[in-house]
Amino acid sequence: MKRLEARHWTFLGLFVVVTITMLLNIKLEMKVSPYTQDMYTYIESLPEGSVLIISFDHEASSLPEIRPIALAVLRHAFKKGHKLIGVSLLAEGTLIGYRLMRQTADELDLEYGRDYAYLGFRPQYIAAILAMGESIQQTYPRDYLGAPYEQFELLNTVENYNDVAAVISIADGSLTTHWIEYGQARYGVKVLGAVTAAMVTTYDPYLASGQMYAMMGGLRGAAEYEKLIERDGGGARGMLAQSSAHLYVILLVVLGNIVYFVSRKQGGGS
Repeated sequence: MKRLEARHWTFLGLFVVVTITMLLNIKLEMKVSPYTQDMYTYIESLPEGSVLIISFDHEASSLPEIRPIALAVLRHAFKKGHKLIGVSLLAEGTLIGYRLMRQTADELDLEYGRDYAYLGFRPQYIAAILAMGESIQQTYPRDYLGAPYEQFELLNTVENYNDVAAVISIADGSLTTHWIEYGQARYGVKVLGAVTAAMVTTYDPYLASGQMYAMMGGLRGAAEYEKLIERDGGGARGMLAQSSAHLYVILLVVLGNIVYFVSRKQGGGS
């Protein structure tokens, strides 16, 4: 059997720390950021039955972070009685978006076609965004499952962005900027972002200028949103695992420096 090296013990220790922390189910106290609060307040303030477009603009590789973000937003919007239309600017996010919407809708026993619909992916995302500003039905003559657009009660009430309260882009990259630059700038539709932590600073200028109406970001944002909707989820659990891992790494750095200086002193090094 191969002898375990120091790095193996390091990763094993990380596994043990995170596992114990998760089993203890520690509750983290966190202050809700203004970004997350604005996102929540807007969806909360909309009249019941408002139509929202949820765009899944992400790759499969970001699912561990995207999933709790998306579920928090979907649960809030559905609970408030809003009608959701799902689309995707990336082929990879299409099936993921459909499954997340279906899962959330099933939790509240909502009906497909009346309470929500999923249109799926169209190539050439800039062209798709512009075309939806003229006619969503012509852009998506059929839904993701292949049924005609006019078959669904919800879709018959929506012609273009004039019938939509906002677009919520769930993204791990820069695709939200296209909703801002083409959907918001040309057609005036409100754009909200639910993005990964790495993209938060990218969208700060759009928030400051008012081009993006609101944003929540990363596992921290998801955990804050879960607190606002009073629903435990992957955001809080992810933040717990992340925080315990960070503390573990800090402890290793401190111990490593102690061992280094002690051994140098004992060896007579300068």
